[in-house]
Amino acid sequence: MSERVIAVVTAGLTTPSSSRLLADQLAAAVQDELSERGQTSRTEVIEVRDHAHDLTNNLLTGFPSADLEKVLTTVTTADALIVVSPTFSASYSGLFKMFFDVLDDQALAGKPVLLAATGGTERHSLVLDYALRPLFAYLKALPVPTGVYAASTDWGPNAATLRPRITQAATELVATLHQETPAKPDPYADPTPFEDLLNS
Repeated sequence: MSERVIAVVTAGLTTPSSSRLLADQLAAAVQDELSERGQTSRTEVIEVRDHAHDLTNNLLTGFPSADLEKVLTTVTTADALIVVSPTFSASYSGLFKMFFDVLDDQALAGKPVLLAATGGTERHSLVLDYALRPLFAYLKALPVPTGVYAASTDWGPNAATLRPRITQAATELVATLHQETPAKPDPYADPTPFEDLLNS
């Protein structure tokens, strides 16, 4: 069985960033899930901030630089994607959107995608369903049912609260990659951030 390639697109603005930290945990969970199935895998991490100038030039000229073209090819040829954006004004960041704006609108058709976002408060958790999910639906990708949102309170002593969501999303991505029906999460195992907000 051939090696699976997972492209990770993270749009954090600082180094290190919470978006990159979440992306690394998601990638590790996906690799663990693939390994349990006896499947070898390779992760290719793309920090969008490293390509900000090339992305701007691509939008202005219509042509990618050699470096950017290589990155875009990595994304379009990967078996699956993990995408993570910081939350700005209740949506994905402009830099994140710019990256996907330069792709052909058919480039991600049929590709499994794990959606994730970070933000300062749980109130922005709906960014997954109201911003990221419509974007990737338009691109004809296959977002998995479980998205992962990490607020500031999900780090440090509370980091363990993220683990069930990360594991569920990773399981769904690998299942979609193998054209299986993802297992439904246990609704009592770990409340989503939105449920936390409703119950607060």
